[in-house]
Amino acid sequence: MSNYSIPDGSPSKPGKESKGTASNAKYYLPAGMPAPLAEPAALFGPYWEGTRNELLKVQRNPETGVYQWPPQWIAYDTQSFDLEWVEVEARGLIYSWTRVWHPIHPAMKDAVPYLIVVVELPHAGGVRMLGNLLGDPLQDVEIGAEVEAVFEHHNDAEPPYTLVQWRAST
Repeated sequence: MSNYSIPDGSPSKPGKESKGTASNAKYYLPAGMPAPLAEPAALFGPYWEGTRNELLKVQRNPETGVYQWPPQWIAYDTQSFDLEWVEVEARGLIYSWTRVWHPIHPAMKDAVPYLIVVVELPHAGGVRMLGNLLGDPLQDVEIGAEVEAVFEHHNDAEPPYTLVQWRAST
């Protein structure tokens, strides 16, 4: 069973350690996992830059106010190329979830089970994001439960990056 967890507490800025941010020595996922690669980088760049600063960002159509995720080159609602990146509250509701029992990568062989959640952001037009749910991998999970983002900094990676994980709100 997975024993990977991030301590509770408030997050800190990249390069600083706090109770809510993973240090270089301890991550939710085990060492050996490949770094996320979002291509094209120009499309996903504002999201990843935001995570490095512990900000959750999504695209929005400035003409209509419609939010969208994942990022696209054009607005879903008007087919316009005029999109903006906006910071949204790093909180949401569990929309769906699954408990993973089979490792998807050799580095995960001792990290199962773990929980994956689909988090709906009601304050951002209901867009949904995917992530890991921190804590006991055998915990009861309720649809509609409130969760908050935890920014897991991987400062020792090349290039450095920050993952968004989720934990139950307290």
